[in-house]
Amino acid sequence: MADGGDDAEFYLRYYVGHKGKFGHEFLEFEFRPDGKLRYANNSNYKNDTMIRKEIFLTPAIMKEDDNNWPEPDRVGRQELEIVMGNEHISFTTSKIGSLMDVQTSKDPEGLRIFYYLVQV
Repeated sequence: MADGGDDAEFYLRYYVGHKGKFGHEFLEFEFRPDGKLRYANNSNYKNDTMIRKEIFLTPAIMKEDDNNWPEPDRVGRQELEIVMGNEHISFTTSKIGSLMDVQTSKDPEGLRIFYYLVQV
């Protein structure tokens, strides 16, 4: 794998899918150089609908922290890790069961963003 340096543009796309009994089912995600992350999951099993998400990642994310998020427990653990240039940050929290868990947390604003990002 070549070293592109700090000014190299980065693009990644992943797709896995098939056409079968439930139609065209697939999972696809894409990271673009402008900071956009796109995600799509199409499963027609039990008449599920397609899930689509788009977010923009900016350097501001590197200023966030998870100090006031619920600690992982026996119910579950979630992790998000980001590397931008020479900076590295990771977020860890418990499994979030509902938006009520977010609203009653010590950091509802920050945890809400995480919740909607990972909610499937």
